[in-house]
Amino acid sequence: DMALRDEVFMPNPIVVVAPTSDPLCKRGRLALEELAERRFILREKGSGTRMAVDQHFKRCRFRPQVRLELGSNEAIKEAVAGHLGVAVISRHAIKAQDLVRDLCLLPVSGMPIRSQWHVVYPRSKQLSPIAKVFRDHLLAQARTWPIE
Repeated sequence: DMALRDEVFMPNPIVVVAPTSDPLCKRGRLALEELAERRFILREKGSGTRMAVDQHFKRCRFRPQVRLELGSNEAIKEAVAGHLGVAVISRHAIKAQDLVRDLCLLPVSGMPIRSQWHVVYPRSKQLSPIAKVFRDHLLAQARTWPIE
């Protein structure tokens, strides 16, 4: 209920990953329903990623079997690499070497989930000079950042 300034600064595609040894990594396009028997590793409730994932699953009428809820992208990647399940995670959290060594992106229909990162602050507050410089720098730099 607060009056906020909200500036989108970067798309945040959310993808499904599995360990490289998973047979699904060798398949083509998958329906979300084909993952119904898989155990999922998700971000903690309340995170932006989790909210986007929960909304997407609700729209698709999909109920994942949640095995773990973790508050760290690195912990999620390690859990997937350790064969504890598949995960839904920000594409920005996955480095090229993760895809060579430990993880594969699963081509699931309806994915990636389209999400965005925002700079948000109270409309009634004037940003300090350093906060304004940071916001301007972030907005400018975000336009140049590729997704690995």
